Amino acid sequence: METVTERTDPTTALTTAEQAALGSGETFWSTKAVGDIPSIVLTDGPHGVRKQSGSADHVGIGASEPATCFPPAVALGQSWDPELVRQIGEALGTESRALGVGVLLGPGVNIKRDPRCGRNFEYFSEDPLISGVLGAAWVAGVQSRGVGASLKHFAANNAEDDRMRASSQVDERTLREIYLRAFERIVTREQPWTVMCSYNRINGVYAAENEWLLSTVLRDEWGFDGVVVSDWGAVRDRVSAVAAGLDLEMPATGGVTDTEVSAAVESGALDAAVVARAAARVARLAAKVSEHAGKSTSFDVDEHHDLARAAAARAIVLLKNDGDLLPLSPASSVAVIGSFATDPRYQGGGSSHVNPTRLDIPLDEIRSRAASVSHVDGITEDTLEAARAADVAVVFLGLPAAEESEGFDRTHIDLPEEQMQLLAAVVQAQPRTVAVLSHGGVVRLDTVAELAPAILDGALLGQGGGAAIADVLFGAVNPSGRLTETVPARLQDCPGYLNFTPEDGQIRYGERIFVGYRWYDARDLEVTFPFGHGLSYTSFGYSDLAVHEGTHELTVRVTVTNTGNRLGREVVQIYASLPGSRVSRPPRWLVGFGDVTLAPGDRRAVDITVPRDELAYWDAGSARWTVEAGEYSVYAGSSSRDLRLHATIGVTGDTVTTPFTLDSTLGELLADPVAAPILAAAMSELGQSDGQSEGQGAGLGTDMIRMLASIPIGRITSFSGGSVSHQQVAQLIGEVNRQRS
Repeated sequence: METVTERTDPTTALTTAEQAALGSGETFWSTKAVGDIPSIVLTDGPHGVRKQSGSADHVGIGASEPATCFPPAVALGQSWDPELVRQIGEALGTESRALGVGVLLGPGVNIKRDPRCGRNFEYFSEDPLISGVLGAAWVAGVQSRGVGASLKHFAANNAEDDRMRASSQVDERTLREIYLRAFERIVTREQPWTVMCSYNRINGVYAAENEWLLSTVLRDEWGFDGVVVSDWGAVRDRVSAVAAGLDLEMPATGGVTDTEVSAAVESGALDAAVVARAAARVARLAAKVSEHAGKSTSFDVDEHHDLARAAAARAIVLLKNDGDLLPLSPASSVAVIGSFATDPRYQGGGSSHVNPTRLDIPLDEIRSRAASVSHVDGITEDTLEAARAADVAVVFLGLPAAEESEGFDRTHIDLPEEQMQLLAAVVQAQPRTVAVLSHGGVVRLDTVAELAPAILDGALLGQGGGAAIADVLFGAVNPSGRLTETVPARLQDCPGYLNFTPEDGQIRYGERIFVGYRWYDARDLEVTFPFGHGLSYTSFGYSDLAVHEGTHELTVRVTVTNTGNRLGREVVQIYASLPGSRVSRPPRWLVGFGDVTLAPGDRRAVDITVPRDELAYWDAGSARWTVEAGEYSVYAGSSSRDLRLHATIGVTGDTVTTPFTLDSTLGELLADPVAAPILAAAMSELGQSDGQSEGQGAGLGTDMIRMLASIPIGRITSFSGGSVSHQQVAQLIGEVNRQRS
């Protein structure tokens, strides 16, 4: 059967002006129809289809057609469930087709570098592995329905303030290991139909004009064969952007930039082949979308709502449960306190804002499950009396919508002071108090944890969140969510605290690879709740950890036993470390995860595959991923700081053949198994030629070299008193490199 890639390229018959026209929008949300190439519709996601029917915008102002509001990425991340995320992707793809959308703009997989980022609710995690795994599942689900994904925002887009100009100043190792890692996984494994470049600059170069990013890395290294589309309004200079690898500028420019591209080709400033190539990519995308657009489809509103509700329940994290206060008995009388119980905060603001098909209200859902329920807002005598009279109080807390959104960053991570006063007053009146949290970005919880004996973290749960909260409160669902972001004791402890706000148009990534839990662990800082944390209404035991090395992966097996009295799901997290690594590394980093659902008393072996490249670091000298040889520690546990079992395994390293130069230090040569004996022999011969007997050592013998390990070998002539020439050193380096090659 003929596929779109086998058809004749329809752009070859187009003029340069027509090819240029394919590279920008016709309207705010659609591309141009040129010749036989149809127009397609792209629209915002990623947790729902925001198909605008009236005035168009990119910041969530205009109305949109009803669609299921699934939990945003901040909540989906807490599920640690790739299969669930894939199912939601499939549902989003189905709704996109039903609404005539060909490309859904998501997923967002930028790293949560700092909790103040106003758009963190659209991203999965502070960790690149879980961001990549869940992002890949989302892409696979959406594209299985014949709708394109748009992987965003590429790249190093980790703040909203001055986002259209600020330059992310970041070294390549940090960029590769932390900020590009999730993108690399998704591109190489799922081939999203489009990748969206971000607004910001990377080391001074706008993402839309960054040839290294869009062509060298994305296409040449990762093999991306889709369309690079700009974020809406991200293109400063389209001619430079097209030359760098941008294919589609959005939204419409009224043809102005089309003319600029054509003129650049005519003047010789831009290669016509580059424009033709970009046009061909847009044409292939349009053909892919059109293959499925004619097939009628609809979606079951109730079925998708049920999926949204189930996903929300899986995303809820039980942070604390002193005295087994939860789950509540249906026979309990409950005082529900706080405005979020009746006016829930369930999604973020900005371009991803969805018009839900329906909305579950937490208070209504709690009332349907409990014998007696009262509700009050604020601190009044009625509030405190209701709390005292009930068996338990449930207090809804969180960030107001006005405090976090696309387009601006927060200046703090505190909950509103009036909420903290409310919680303190309620707990004093009713010690049996549950706090329920709604927020898109991390909030400081040390005081909440001191006051409330039980805490549910709901993040932003989408339209089914009200029912999901009630399901968890009353035990219809046993919570199994896990944090994908560390909750710090205070803002000042955060890795980017001093480097988050743009200064002179630059954001300095001074913490390097030490982002999130990597930072807190490396500095041995106390945190309120660690990365990966989450409790259950049952308990689990770990045993029999075994690790085996294969050609391309490690296989980790651990047995998990349900030691409690309820059916429950446990998320097993695998971390690795390499004591004594030759490069700076965090004490531990996440390399794999899996889950298991067990009835009381049941036990099961869980196998988790750890790809070999999860042990690698980016070696700047050789410009490649490198697995260092050594004895790796492997940990299995329930959070980054609840590590139950530990094993070690010897891992064979990669051969790194970066040539030595005259600027290489004596220490670096002595650390190399090939170079060290050659250098020692040379120094021994030098000592004998100076009339010193072997064993006495020359003035610049091996022991002295070890003392002076930081000296570049090319400087030896300065310390040898003329006994060693530049030619001798160059010959030595040449021999070392010859034997290492």
